[in-house]
Amino acid sequence: MTEPETRIRTAERGDDAGLGALDRAAWSTLHAVVPAPVPPYGPFFDERHLPGDYLVAVRGGALAGYVRVVQPIPLASHAHVLQIQGLVVAGPAREKGVARALLRAAVDRARERGATRLTLRVLGHNAPARALYASEGFAVEGVLPGEFLLDGAYVDDVCMGRSLVD
Repeated sequence: MTEPETRIRTAERGDDAGLGALDRAAWSTLHAVVPAPVPPYGPFFDERHLPGDYLVAVRGGALAGYVRVVQPIPLASHAHVLQIQGLVVAGPAREKGVARALLRAAVDRARERGATRLTLRVLGHNAPARALYASEGFAVEGVLPGEFLLDGAYVDDVCMGRSLVD
């Protein structure tokens, strides 16, 4: 049987419930620094989390993942830097190239928006994500030791980035 194609597109308001469900299903202390979500669940999109900030992966007609790309510091002097603030892939879609496709689409989106740098933060114990980011040209630019206390253990916050200028 042939694997379904992964299509990347900008999120739409109608994706709200599906992305919320995907986000809750994927929650893990491997990558989350907030407590596990509990009902009643709020909307996925709000005034700070707009559909245009998200790229979604669709496989076989279903939402398979998302990446959020935003300007982390809202200053004109910092407009050339965008940041990935969340990359999530549904369990059944993992290890099928979805995360890599979303990451590459985020790089393309950042370039389209005129960014010359793309940054992200990843928990130190998230080895699979760190390896993916490194394989796509992101380098460790700093480490905040013990920045988060998760499940009783202190976890480093690793700052990574890459140039978008060829």
